[in-house]
Amino acid sequence: MLYNEYYSSVLNVLDKVMKSQSGKIESAGEAVADCIERDGIVYVFGCGHSHIVGEDLFYRAGGLAPVCAVLDCDLMLHDGAEKSSCMERISGIAQPIFDRYGITADDILIVVSTSGINAVPVEMAQYARKNGVKVIAITSSCYAGDEPHNDSGRHLYECADIVIDNCVCHGDAVVDLGDGLPKAGPVSTISSCMIAQSVMICAEEQLLGRSITPPLYMSGNVDGGRERNRALIDRYRPRIKNL
Repeated sequence: MLYNEYYSSVLNVLDKVMKSQSGKIESAGEAVADCIERDGIVYVFGCGHSHIVGEDLFYRAGGLAPVCAVLDCDLMLHDGAEKSSCMERISGIAQPIFDRYGITADDILIVVSTSGINAVPVEMAQYARKNGVKVIAITSSCYAGDEPHNDSGRHLYECADIVIDNCVCHGDAVVDLGDGLPKAGPVSTISSCMIAQSVMICAEEQLLGRSITPPLYMSGNVDGGRERNRALIDRYRPRIKNL
């Protein structure tokens, strides 16, 4: 069955990430730990399906509380999928989004874009670094030879302090259906989410090594979860817009 091929392909991508990107993941985890130690916020940005990575890290059982998903309706799918694809290529959108969230040099920004060629994620990274914010990029090296769709002519990997390759193939999908059909079974969300969660776990391990208790949410459906989460929400709500 073809879904077995998809399963094998997903494992292959994740195995490539673990074999080739572990050092980058650990470096990113250290940077996130530094951010949290100085009481900063971890911001996560992506367009289209890449915004899912931010949502996966935000307000999540077992997740760090000082995380904010940067969500803009024009760049997400629920308010017009085709529109979001067009908007992602328009220059000048990143700066007002960045400014609206009040990101500072004490914070850190994770930008997720598998292609890494479109204007908004590239300019988001550029504007963040211009304002003294460290940038972690999750992107695919398979697009390094593609022409950028932005005014600067740069790829996301050229605009970040730490670059993690999600090892996703050109075109994202991995299962060949034959008969001249496009491939099925995209893997970028699985790979990018695994990377992002691994960075967070590395950060938590770093914090414990510094005798700092990681500010973690619990499931609200287990004993003590709601009370613990309420304290964290009260602590971070003034700075995290989405809470």
